[in-house]
Amino acid sequence: MKILITGAKGQLGRSIHKHAPLFTSLDITYTDVEDLDITDMPALEKYLSAGNYDYVVNCAAYTAVDKAEEDDVKAFLINTKAVENLSVLSKNLNFGLIHISTDFIFDGFHYKPYVESDKPGPRSIYATTKARAEEVMLANALNGLIIRTSWLYSEFGHNFVKTIIRYATERDSLNIVCDQTGTPTYAGDLAETLLIILSNKKIPEGVHIYHYSNEGTASWFDFAKAIVSLSEIDCTIEPIPTEAYPLPAKRPYYSVLNTSKIKNDFGISIPYWRDSLAACLKLLPKETEGFS
Repeated sequence: MKILITGAKGQLGRSIHKHAPLFTSLDITYTDVEDLDITDMPALEKYLSAGNYDYVVNCAAYTAVDKAEEDDVKAFLINTKAVENLSVLSKNLNFGLIHISTDFIFDGFHYKPYVESDKPGPRSIYATTKARAEEVMLANALNGLIIRTSWLYSEFGHNFVKTIIRYATERDSLNIVCDQTGTPTYAGDLAETLLIILSNKKIPEGVHIYHYSNEGTASWFDFAKAIVSLSEIDCTIEPIPTEAYPLPAKRPYYSVLNTSKIKNDFGISIPYWRDSLAACLKLLPKETEGFS
């Protein structure tokens, strides 16, 4: 099966590349913006027409949540328009599309794990661009999956885990928001799940939405405490409310995802978030230098 990965230099793209050698039935091509601009429809059509791909996995995204409040045009172009381009071409060129979405599309006032059929209620520009991307894919794509995930981190790139480690080694204490609840998700686990789904060739016809996160729940405060504890860093983590740390973009107060559907439909097991965090932390010195 021929697979194209977009956004290959991001956390998820690099995690897929790391795990892919175990899945020998998959012939994977990796691209990033310098290789393929998915916002450029003519160039994208030319590239995909020549490639004859069975599936495109779209890992490309504008993820600067706060910056998007001012840079809304670019956020829309990358997060929405590019997905529309891929969706239209997936029908015209007959390939499947897997698109990665986010828990941030929900308003956060649900207070029980969100299921796939729950109505989105985006509260920021970033979240709105991701919610609209789902709409255009559902309207235009022939076959594929929309996979919503949450609080993604890895041994690659810049993320919350590395930021906490850096600040915790520099300071005696950190104040971390305690009233936003979700689930940290290790990109390596999501990457492996995507590869399993693709290699098993059991993707149903049509476009389907799934939720994937690690098991369990945590606040950002809980997440930070676990990072510092497992890293054996001497730093006190103090809880603060969201109002004490205002940011340009609103976040959902509760965005836990119910993952029963993906587990049942594809027969996968999902690790507990703290176990995956511990595994990731062991990789940091090997995979990164200076937490780059």
